[in-house]
Amino acid sequence: MVGMRVRVCLSGSLLLAGMLLAGCSSRPQLAPVEDRGAGLSRQAPMAVLPAAVPGTVLPGAENAGKPGYYTVKPGDTLIRIGLENGQNWRDIVRWNSLDNPNVIEVGQVLRVVPPTAAAPPANAVAVARPVVPGNVTPNAATSTLPASAAVRPASPSAPAAAAAPASADDEVAWIWPVRGSLIAGFDEVRNKGIDLAGQAGEPVVASADGRVVYAGSGLRGYGNLIILKHNNTYLTAYAHNQTLLVKEDQSVRKGQKIAEMGSSDTDRVKLHFEIRRQGKPVDPARYLPPR
Repeated sequence: MVGMRVRVCLSGSLLLAGMLLAGCSSRPQLAPVEDRGAGLSRQAPMAVLPAAVPGTVLPGAENAGKPGYYTVKPGDTLIRIGLENGQNWRDIVRWNSLDNPNVIEVGQVLRVVPPTAAAPPANAVAVARPVVPGNVTPNAATSTLPASAAVRPASPSAPAAAAAPASADDEVAWIWPVRGSLIAGFDEVRNKGIDLAGQAGEPVVASADGRVVYAGSGLRGYGNLIILKHNNTYLTAYAHNQTLLVKEDQSVRKGQKIAEMGSSDTDRVKLHFEIRRQGKPVDPARYLPPR
């Protein structure tokens, strides 16, 4: 009889323990941060937030449509907003005092020019100037780790603000970023730069002196991407790389090796190269020296 009581108690204890373990296993598990390794961006977890309540005033709404401000659209990220407005996405975070740079809202209005920048006159017109070719002096660099931004749905958006006219002092003497031949030309709608052929691992060099404002894979359609800011007027973008050799905020020299060619987020090995003038894509063939 005593033995039976012991067995009953033991089986009851095992049953209780099993119930507790089953209850524990049903709790949701937090997804880990994805690290794709050197040369790629560390992907922050996507924040899932409820849509804004109708009638809610979103941050910066009072500035919608004003020069120097941008209203977030569906599909935007801070990286893309920075590229489209010729700015470092980290500067946009700072200018807008964003608590969480990984989450922005559709309809939110962001400052995309420095707080001290003056608004451009209504009749301001920017004039392009000819450029002079330079020499390539390759050099090596280091590794990378950046971030991206998520967008949650909300109210309709407003158009981007106009940029100030470029200064003549900001004109640049460009060089070709790779030796390969042209395989796709500029089209303002379908191809915002040019595509250049090459072999996997072939050097990609900086087309001019500048500072790295983005190095990673957080912008869809560009693969492993580097964005350089050359001055207050010009950015360049180098897409589809196999390996990135520079990190954000690093200064680079014209002709310095910044990446190796690849086929990330595309169907063949190539370099997609863009020149952005105050955020607006322009035809690089008009700026690069003759071959």
